[in-house]
Amino acid sequence: MLTKYIKKHLAPCLVCCAIGATLTSCEDFLTIYPTDRTVGNDFWKTKADVEEMVNGCYLSMLSGDIQERAIVWGAYRSDELVKLTSYSSTSLDNIAAVNLLPSNGYNSWAAFYKVINNCNVVLNHAPEVMAEDPEFTEGDYQTVRAQMLALRSLCYFYLVRAFRDVPFTTQSYEDDSQNMLIEQSSPATVLQSCLDDLAEAERYIVKSGAYGYGDWRNVGYMTRDAVDALIADIYLWRAAMTHSTADYQQAITYIDKVIDAKDLFYTQNHTGGVSSTTAGDRYHLADGSIAFYLLFSTNQGNAEESILEWQYNGKNNSNTTLENYYYQSGTKDDHQTTSILMASKIFNTVAENANSSQAQKVYLSKNDYRFWNNVYDVNNEEAEQLSVRKMVTTGYITDITTRTTGDSKTNTRAFTEFRQNWIVYRLTDLMLMKAEALTELASDNSDKTMLRQAFDLVQTVNKRSMEKTATDTLKFEDYGTKADMELLVLAERERELCFEGKRWFDLMRFSYRHMTGVDINRKLADTSSWPQLHAQMLKFITRKYGEGGEGDAVSYKMKGEPYLYWPIQESETKVNRLLKQNPVYIQEKSTSKN
Repeated sequence: MLTKYIKKHLAPCLVCCAIGATLTSCEDFLTIYPTDRTVGNDFWKTKADVEEMVNGCYLSMLSGDIQERAIVWGAYRSDELVKLTSYSSTSLDNIAAVNLLPSNGYNSWAAFYKVINNCNVVLNHAPEVMAEDPEFTEGDYQTVRAQMLALRSLCYFYLVRAFRDVPFTTQSYEDDSQNMLIEQSSPATVLQSCLDDLAEAERYIVKSGAYGYGDWRNVGYMTRDAVDALIADIYLWRAAMTHSTADYQQAITYIDKVIDAKDLFYTQNHTGGVSSTTAGDRYHLADGSIAFYLLFSTNQGNAEESILEWQYNGKNNSNTTLENYYYQSGTKDDHQTTSILMASKIFNTVAENANSSQAQKVYLSKNDYRFWNNVYDVNNEEAEQLSVRKMVTTGYITDITTRTTGDSKTNTRAFTEFRQNWIVYRLTDLMLMKAEALTELASDNSDKTMLRQAFDLVQTVNKRSMEKTATDTLKFEDYGTKADMELLVLAERERELCFEGKRWFDLMRFSYRHMTGVDINRKLADTSSWPQLHAQMLKFITRKYGEGGEGDAVSYKMKGEPYLYWPIQESETKVNRLLKQNPVYIQEKSTSKN
C-alpha cells in the first residue's frame, strides 16, 4: 500500500515536490527544479503556497514510474508489444509469460499513491489558507479542490484497472504517528467514490479553453473536458463489469458533453467559422496526412483534438521512460540504438479479416496513414518485431500514394532533451468509447439504428486516416450483427490508439462484457471461484506469439478473472497485514494457482 512510501518519504513531516508558484507558460511549469521541501503547519499561509503544492501534484504525474506503468500495464500486457529479443529483463519476460510474481517491480503502486497523498494533503490544508490570505478566495479554493479531486480519481481509476481491489483513502498522511494500515475496497466502492468526487469537481473545474486559444493549460491541467472524459471512462468500465445499460448511457452523456464543448470552442476560435472539409462536422479532426504531426510531433503536442496531456519540456522533465521503451534505451552517453519494447508482428502487414474474430493483423488497408506512421519497416511479412514510430520519430509520412515499403528506423532524434507529451485522453478515443457504448446498447442484431450510430463514429475516425482517393473504406453492410460491430470498434481502437496505454484495458472490457458471475461488490480474496475469461480475448492476447508454443501456454494459464490483474507487491503485504493478495499468485519460481 502507500504505507511503505509514507514511512520512507513522508515521515515525520511531509516532503513534497514543490515548484514555482507563478505559472505563465509551460516552460515555467516544468523548468524549475523540483525541490524537497518540508511542509508543516507554518507553510499553508498564502495563495502562492497552495498553487505551489497543486502544481507539485501535477509534476508528480510526470514521474517515470507512472509513465512506465502506463506503458507496461496498458500496452505491454496486450497483443501490441513484445520485448526486444536482445534486451535482458527477467521481469518483462515473466510478464509476457503471465508469471506475474509478487516480487516483480512493475507491481509497485507507490507512484500513484504518492500523487493521491499529495492531492489529499492539498485538500486537507487548502481551506485554512482562506483565513490567512484574503487573495485566496472561496472560488480559488473550489477550483483547487476540483482539480485535486479529479487528479486523485484518475489515479484510483488506474489502480482499480490494474489491481481491482485497492486501498482507498481520502486522508492525508503527514507523520508516522498516523494509522497507515488500510484494507482493500471493492471496485464498486472505489469507482462510485471516484464518480461522486468527479461530479463535485465538474461543478467547479475550469472550463476547457478558459486559458485562451493555443494555451497549453487547456490540456495540461484537469479541465471540464478532462473530468467529463474520465467520468465517461469510468462508467464504460463499470458497465462492462456489470452489464449495466444505465452506465453505458451515462458514458454517452458525458462523451457528448466533451464533443459539444470541443465543437463550440473550435467554431468560436477559427476565423470564418468551421474550417473542416465536411459541412456539419462536429469533430473537426485533422486530415490523416497531418494528424500525426499535430498530435505527436516533438515540436507540437497539445493539438486541438487533445483533451489531457502530461507536459514535458525536454530539459528538467524529459520523458525518458517513453524514450527508453519506444525509441532508444540506455544513458545519454552510452545508449543502445534500439528500444526496450517493439511492436509485435500483428502490425507488419494488412489483412482482409482485421476486424473479425479470426484477425491476425491490425490493419485492413495500405491506404491507411496509421499503417505507415505507427510503426517502422511495415509491409514486411517476415518481420517478427518492428520499432514503434508513433510519439518518437522526428517526422511522419504525409504522402502514401506511392508507398510500397515503410521507412526504416534512424536514430536521428536527440537522446537528451526528450520532450514528448503523453496523451491521456483525446477526441477520437472518446468517439470510439461512444461507439462501444452504443453497440452494447443495441437491443439485438435488428437494432440497426443504434448499430448505425456506432458505425458512423468508427467510420469518421477511420476515414480521416485514409488516403483521400481510397475506395477501400468501411461499409456498414459488412458489419450486420452486434458481435461484428463490437469487433469493429475494438479493432479500430487498436489502429487509432496503439501504444498509448489503452489496449489491455480495452481487452479487459471486451472480456468482461462476455463474462457471467462478476461481482464488483466482492473482493477476489473473499471467494475461491471466479468467472472464466472470454475465449476470444485470449485469442487476441496470444496472437503476438503465433500459433502453438508460448501462446498456448499463456492462454492455458489465464483461466479466470484474477489473472486480469497484477498481484500486490510482496513488500507491501509484509508491511500492511490488512492487505489480501490476489489469490491466484504465490511466490515461487513461476506463478502457480492456489
